[in-house]
Amino acid sequence: MTQTYQVTPTKFTYGGEVMARLSDGRAVFIPYALPGETVCIRLVEDKPRYARAELVEVLDPAPERIPPKCPHFTKCGGCHYQHIPYQEQLKAKKAVLQDQLRRIGKFENAPVQDIVPSPAHWNYRNFIQFHLSPEGKLGFQAPHSKRVIPIQECHLPDELINTIWPLLELNFIPGLERVGLRSGEGDEDALLILESSDPHPFEFSVDFPLSAVHLGPGGHLVLSGDEFTILEVGGFPFVVSAGAFFQVNTAQAEQMVTHLLENLPISPSTILADVYCGGGLFSAFLAPEVEKLIGIETSPVAAEDFMYNLADFPNVAFYEAPAENVLPHLELTPDVILVDPPRGGLARAALDGILALKPKTLAYVSCDPSTLARDALRLTQGGFQLKQVTPFDMFPQTYHIESISIFE
Repeated sequence: MTQTYQVTPTKFTYGGEVMARLSDGRAVFIPYALPGETVCIRLVEDKPRYARAELVEVLDPAPERIPPKCPHFTKCGGCHYQHIPYQEQLKAKKAVLQDQLRRIGKFENAPVQDIVPSPAHWNYRNFIQFHLSPEGKLGFQAPHSKRVIPIQECHLPDELINTIWPLLELNFIPGLERVGLRSGEGDEDALLILESSDPHPFEFSVDFPLSAVHLGPGGHLVLSGDEFTILEVGGFPFVVSAGAFFQVNTAQAEQMVTHLLENLPISPSTILADVYCGGGLFSAFLAPEVEKLIGIETSPVAAEDFMYNLADFPNVAFYEAPAENVLPHLELTPDVILVDPPRGGLARAALDGILALKPKTLAYVSCDPSTLARDALRLTQGGFQLKQVTPFDMFPQTYHIESISIFE
């Protein structure tokens, strides 16, 4: 029988786990437990300097522990915090962000503001991505595994998606890797995205209104309806194509837009660069406030969306290229730079390009506190000062933390 250990976790860590100490002093990371609880664990990863464990039993639960809403919690891996009341989730995320900035970024007292809560704690996602089980059932990949856990319910997608996905009947098809659903503004404005490694589309039919697109090595192929959906933020209708990134929590995206408009020093004479601009979520609201807006994006799908969404703004210039290729060659020097990089953070050459341009203000939208902390350290070593970090709870019930940092 595999050995078990009794430990008491002390703090949340990034990744949805809590940290405890084994008797030999090593840190052990445990999912689905809470600080202060006495828990029984079994090691699943045993390294010389740390270990990872699975939770066997909660021997002495924390007073704040609550029953999870979903029967798939702890099995499908989609949620990490359903056993925690929402206000406690917010406290945990702020503490994790501060800890990452202190440990990785060397900020002893990082100016982290109170986290902005999500208007909806459940059913907030305008996009969800499933995997397909060998039996053709929709589900999610179990944590640290490629095994697909079929699901009967999910409380994160919005009402439209939750109406549609249980109606889908899909056979297991070799090459079909992911099944995505994105909602839109109308009751019938939903988009099914079938991502496949097979260049040949498969047979598809639907007996209710639904757009569908096959994304394969051969490119996009529309199977039904349109290849995009419309998502409205702050009254602005954004075209979002299949395969393009867009913030999944529409109401929270609106609060992030408001935050930028209130905290960036922009005026009718400002030159602003929106780097990793995607389909133009932030640009659409910043362009009317500045003299010139420069968008930079490397994804061809997102670039096409940006040019469509920003077509009515004559003061917008756009470059479809990696940020590190564009920033060193800009003819105009931006007063303000906004970056919204992927989870891996800023490419080193892009960060060097920002340092060389010396904008008065840099706004950094981050979805990963560890890469934010790494880049914040490099930026401060390059002459910037971190003025404030505002976390936004874009993903309730999960460990993910979105934030906007302002540097000068």
